[in-house]
Amino acid sequence: MAIIRLPSLISNAKQFYKLQSFLNKNQSDVPKGHLAVYVGERVQRKRYVVPLSYLNHPSFQDLLRRAEEEFGFSHPMGGLTIPCSENTFLELTSRMQLS
Repeated sequence: MAIIRLPSLISNAKQFYKLQSFLNKNQSDVPKGHLAVYVGERVQRKRYVVPLSYLNHPSFQDLLRRAEEEFGFSHPMGGLTIPCSENTFLELTSRMQLS
């Protein structure tokens, strides 16, 4: 017979609820037609919301290939992580906005 510890079960449920509300909050602030990505050094990554149209741009596709090579499908931030400096990302996206 298994013993179920109620305090442990309640603690796990609270952690699950916090995680679920955190994930819902982060997903709800991304407007339709956009994608959230994390950019920057390992210690301090910053979240950016970019238009889905960037996915068709060759320069952005190169960043996605680099992300696949470095992280595969396991992204440490739980979202798409781009392995480049924040400055490089900002320069690239500003050029994509102009074209």
